[in-house]
Amino acid sequence: MTSSQPAQPVTFSVLDLASITMGSTPAVSLQHSLDLARHAEKWGYHRFWLAEHHNMPGIASSATSVVIGHIAAGTSTIRVGSGGIMLPNHAPLVIAEQFGTLESLFPNRIDLGLGRAPGSDQAASRVLRRGLGAGGEDFPALLSELRSYFNPPEASINTAVRAIPGEGLNIPIWLLGSSGFSAQLAAQLGLPFAFASHFAPDYLLPALELYRTGFRPSEALDKPHVMVGVGIIAADTEQEAKRHATSQQQAFLNMIRGRFGQLPPPVESMDGLWSPHEEAALLKQFSYSVVGNPEQVKTKLQAIINETGADELIMASQIFDHSARLRSYEIISEVREQLSR
Repeated sequence: MTSSQPAQPVTFSVLDLASITMGSTPAVSLQHSLDLARHAEKWGYHRFWLAEHHNMPGIASSATSVVIGHIAAGTSTIRVGSGGIMLPNHAPLVIAEQFGTLESLFPNRIDLGLGRAPGSDQAASRVLRRGLGAGGEDFPALLSELRSYFNPPEASINTAVRAIPGEGLNIPIWLLGSSGFSAQLAAQLGLPFAFASHFAPDYLLPALELYRTGFRPSEALDKPHVMVGVGIIAADTEQEAKRHATSQQQAFLNMIRGRFGQLPPPVESMDGLWSPHEEAALLKQFSYSVVGNPEQVKTKLQAIINETGADELIMASQIFDHSARLRSYEIISEVREQLSR
């Protein structure tokens, strides 16, 4: 940031984890996702993304393409997409057909964000036929195959297999990552890059440096475009925000203890629930997360923008109470115009 740069509103988007709260159901979670998307559209958010996870009792977005269709059908202007589809879990042709169908149904509103992690545990990976040895090394080849299915008809008319719907459609492809691998690949291919700093903060700045310094302009993009993931819990008071944050803290604590379940209700204090070592690990994990009242949220988001130079921020607000989650995103939208890059 320099003083000579004109102030510009920062693009804000939503990453919905489709959390299933304790005692609730996937059906309720998906209803809440649509309600959140409709509010996000009204509040001026640019994108609404969902992520592929498997074998997780607390997440309802395993059939990610289906949920994207559900959200897109219930909204009218907000872009809807994947943050992301875990490409090694799928035949590239299937993803091309799914997103070709979505783009045909909802023109100029669909994003295809891609990751190379399994989005699951070893048992689910085996069922998904990744194989226990699959580490994402084949991701560049899978990506190349997937992109070929979107070529214009004249380029694919003599090929044995074509994606219909899919071919000839201009669906923005994003690479997602939490390390340098996808950052370098996105740079080489001239694609936009999204970093998962909301759960993997340590390598954020080195990955952005790799991406920006190695970027090669392409037909898709003439200059680097960075999206940074931010875990955020906003409320009208700091005390209220900290209380809501304990749901996410408990969920992470359960995860590092090897217990996966639904999102728990908040508690008044985490004291006695975690050890000092666990507390330190959790605070480090959420170093790019924001918890606070509107003024604190504004200050912390501006600091992240200044540090990363992000073109977009995508917000994950994991809160037990749906009305409180809506209020969190409303507060975030209210501070957006006060921020600049």
